Amino acid sequence: MWHPAGKSSDVPKESAKSIEVAGKKLALFHVGGKFYALADHCLHRGGQLGLGHVEGGRVTCPWHGWVFEVKTGKCLTMEGAKQASFPVKVEKGELYVDL
Repeated sequence: MWHPAGKSSDVPKESAKSIEVAGKKLALFHVGGKFYALADHCLHRGGQLGLGHVEGGRVTCPWHGWVFEVKTGKCLTMEGAKQASFPVKVEKGELYVDL
């Protein structure tokens, strides 16, 4: 089910933003002209990924440096680990996340 997640202009290019949608804490990413959403807690110790450093399609957790691909949620620090990811669409400048 698609839920409103704010304006696309609220997430600058190559950055992240923490939001809450339908009771779920998410990290929104604007990378390469597209938007992505991951669960906003690092699998390691729960660091807020929406506050992480975004570069090259990856986000680095601000707490302990675990790295995740924003497109897939794949963890590049711990083999086999994967962050929950959610589809995002843009309609007339508004973001929607499928939960």
